[in-house]
Amino acid sequence: MQAHTKKHPTETAELRFIGPIVNIARAIESLKPLGFVDTSDSVPWREAYPEYSDEDLPGVCLRGSRYRESLTQKQLADMTGIPQRHISEMENGKRTIGKEMAKRLGKALNIGYKVFL
Repeated sequence: MQAHTKKHPTETAELRFIGPIVNIARAIESLKPLGFVDTSDSVPWREAYPEYSDEDLPGVCLRGSRYRESLTQKQLADMTGIPQRHISEMENGKRTIGKEMAKRLGKALNIGYKVFL
């Protein structure tokens, strides 16, 4: 027996068109007044930043979030109780960021903790 699960309402939808270019262009133009945005010229972030691997992402997010809040590693260490040396190691990918550390960092940096996992 299947269990009922909650589904979150969808906020946005993505449309893809297959057909003659002329008709696709007309379809896109007719949907713009309804609030749709043409993203056909956008580039996936992994293609734009090939130098970052999956292992690098938590450290890059930590460093970027810290810079956004204008904090030094020492200031962040004082706010979270995490040694400055550990923060440096996390930013450089030499130390993993566990769930509890991520929660403390997220709270101090005003960001959801899941970006660090």
